[in-house]
Amino acid sequence: MGRAPNTTAPDAATTGPAASALIDLRIADLGGWRGQVLAQVRQLIHEAAPGVVEEWKWRGTPVWSQGGILCTGESYKAAVKLTFLKGAALPDPARLFNASLDGNARRAIDIHEGDTLPADAFRALIRAAVELNALGSSKARRGRAPGHTGSAA
Repeated sequence: MGRAPNTTAPDAATTGPAASALIDLRIADLGGWRGQVLAQVRQLIHEAAPGVVEEWKWRGTPVWSQGGILCTGESYKAAVKLTFLKGAALPDPARLFNASLDGNARRAIDIHEGDTLPADAFRALIRAAVELNALGSSKARRGRAPGHTGSAA
């Protein structure tokens, strides 16, 4: 599966309004069903996670983060791929994950032309990813003090 042309990618990671503008450009550049899918996914992510931060990383990949990466939105000729970096740890009762199923961490949703993404199930998946990131952040804050080796003296 070939990756879509990358005509708007800066070399460094970008966040905030600049990243949002680059994602707008990507949606417009893709056009057709892929642009529509990426726009719909973006809207659903914002509905599920109002505090989400849009980023532009890895020379042209839209990324949505809140307390850590929630998912990426890659575009290919035959699919829009939503990769959840911690997807293996997320509940997926609607069985949205249909790609990258063999690893210990990542899971992905490949959306092809004509596919329908169940909005409620996708929003629930995004909310679960936000909760998982929040748990990871709170564990990190409660972690050991720097230099602590864990051995008793």
